[in-house]
Amino acid sequence: MISTADFKNGIVIVVDGDLMELVEFQHVKPGKGGAFVRTKLKNFLTGRVLEKTYRSGEKFEEARIEEQQWQYLYHDGDLFHFMHPDTYEQVAVNENVVSTCKQWMKENDRVSLFFYKDKALSAKVPAHVELKVTKSDPGVQGDRSSGATKPATLESGATIQVPLFIEEGDVLRVDTRTGDYITRV
Repeated sequence: MISTADFKNGIVIVVDGDLMELVEFQHVKPGKGGAFVRTKLKNFLTGRVLEKTYRSGEKFEEARIEEQQWQYLYHDGDLFHFMHPDTYEQVAVNENVVSTCKQWMKENDRVSLFFYKDKALSAKVPAHVELKVTKSDPGVQGDRSSGATKPATLESGATIQVPLFIEEGDVLRVDTRTGDYITRV
């Protein structure tokens, strides 16, 4: 159990049965009445942000979220299969666990899985990944205006906007947070 006095940005607490990450907080001590804490909490599973106010000294259960590196193997239907690189233990997780990063994963990539009480909650890929272009229309000679882009399909299945000089078979570095093309590798 932790008190409002122990709050730090980034900790995960249990509020009304939900895992909530503390995004920001502010201790307020008005001239009249008791002190309180204004918080901005983000639901760890859904990403929804709530603003709540608590009395100073109120206690919460701290959730111990464990981050582990796993190797992505394959997916079949709604299940994504991962293997721990040290113990060779395998785990299958539902599509909703990897929903935000599945478009950037390819076989044998390292992925961070977040566990709470031995249950996988979410997954995260590195900020930048390198993927090969599998489909891209050729750039037309007259389309050379500055900043012109075209769609390209990557080996993971994601489609992003790339400059006109990118061709099939090129390996690209992509920012997984925004889905933007960074550079050709």
